[in-house]
Amino acid sequence: MEMCTGFFTDTEASANNDILRYPAACKSLEREMRLGLLAGPDGDWKESLEKVQIAEDMGVEFIAVGEAWSQSIIPWLSVLATNTKKVRIGSAIHNVFSRTPAALAQEYSMLDELSEGRMVLGLGSSGEFVVEHFHGIPFKKPLTRIREYVEIFDTLISGEALNYEGEIFQMSRGFQLHYNRPRNKIPVYVAAITPKSIHQTGAIADGIYPIHWPRGLFEDLRSSLKEGAATTDTPDKEFTIAPFTKVSILDGTTDDEKWLEARGLIHHYVNRMGVFYWQMLERNGFEAEVGASRDAWAERDREKSILAISDDMVRECQVIGSIEEVRAQLHERSDLGADVQMLYMPAGSPEDFKSWLSNILA
Repeated sequence: MEMCTGFFTDTEASANNDILRYPAACKSLEREMRLGLLAGPDGDWKESLEKVQIAEDMGVEFIAVGEAWSQSIIPWLSVLATNTKKVRIGSAIHNVFSRTPAALAQEYSMLDELSEGRMVLGLGSSGEFVVEHFHGIPFKKPLTRIREYVEIFDTLISGEALNYEGEIFQMSRGFQLHYNRPRNKIPVYVAAITPKSIHQTGAIADGIYPIHWPRGLFEDLRSSLKEGAATTDTPDKEFTIAPFTKVSILDGTTDDEKWLEARGLIHHYVNRMGVFYWQMLERNGFEAEVGASRDAWAERDREKSILAISDDMVRECQVIGSIEEVRAQLHERSDLGADVQMLYMPAGSPEDFKSWLSNILA
């Protein structure tokens, strides 16, 4: 494989004459491409479990599950923990408002025991809409809450007595969590996208879930995490960058629909998921697309708003193309710093899923 830095543009590479970005300078690098799967119990949970087992058998190393405003994922994580053997299992994510850190420590201590030490706790602040209008909790001081949440969770999982004096949480009776520990630390990944939250993640966590993060900026992200770690007593710790990665395989039959779906996912985060996401995309080089999409959305022109998401923006933040191009892009993203790429599990039967994953891994 090759490690690439810098980009040049080629306006002749696309049938639509869109500007594409390609690596300009490369150096040899052998880096293993590692894949994870975002796999909820959607539709028939038994078929979803079969897909997860297929993925595990084929070398996928991490299964993560989102929650948002859907059903609780704790029962599904229990199913995964007891019906898989080696794949890591985690959340992507639990918000830090709807449960106490002690409640999640209780749940994850049992899950880690059931899985024999394979759990990963994924945390994030979610957003004002979900926290206040689904859970009915004021969305206040999310960064402080995440930091205190992780510190309390780590204390309980380690077996230490819980005496904590924070800005939000205060505990002084020395409670301990007793169970048959397969280990004294459950890794914590945080969904962080703002400069402050990324810096804090470097100080308190073991990994990060970026979403819609441009492929050329993964090493910049790692540098920011290291700056956060440098403020702690473990400045040299390793991080896992596990970006959410939408894969669209074009075959010449439904390409227009797949492009529209790919644009639509980014459009949703730009216009319907709060300021953090569109501001992150602006900081990462997509001011024109974000501005045009939000202007059209304000005018209630949904089609124009979606089409403002350019081909170049999709290619930077997602994986799209022929199966050969998809494989090459996944390898390139790995070389550029994506440690474990979290692929969205596609709809369809287990047989269809096995064929899809086999094509990607071929």
